[in-house]
Amino acid sequence: MKVEGAIEFTIVERSAERVVAEMPIRSGIKNPFGVVHAGAMLWFADVTATVLVIGPGDISEGMSGFPLAINLNANLVANQTEGSFKAVASFVKRGRTVSVVRTVVLGANDKLIADVTTSHVLSK
Repeated sequence: MKVEGAIEFTIVERSAERVVAEMPIRSGIKNPFGVVHAGAMLWFADVTATVLVIGPGDISEGMSGFPLAINLNANLVANQTEGSFKAVASFVKRGRTVSVVRTVVLGANDKLIADVTTSHVLSK
């Protein structure tokens, strides 16, 4: 059995205090039961949080000071089969070395899908 997938999302809001992103639900991110795979949800939340920690400016492969995730705690509370998800990331603590971010993933009618907290350390 061969399975392929592709995750895509769009940043729709980006400020120093909050990042909001949207991810369409497509077949490539669904599990065999037809709902979004937990890994896709976590990837979406983590990348949205990472964009917040990076702050303003361009993001590029290999950039210095990239915030590496060192801890991730997730509560996956719901799922859906179609539409899109919205991730909203905001700081719990913004530090010089370690930052903690809470990202909520919302589905249709702003239903809570996942509540994810990540810790990030700035790389050299």
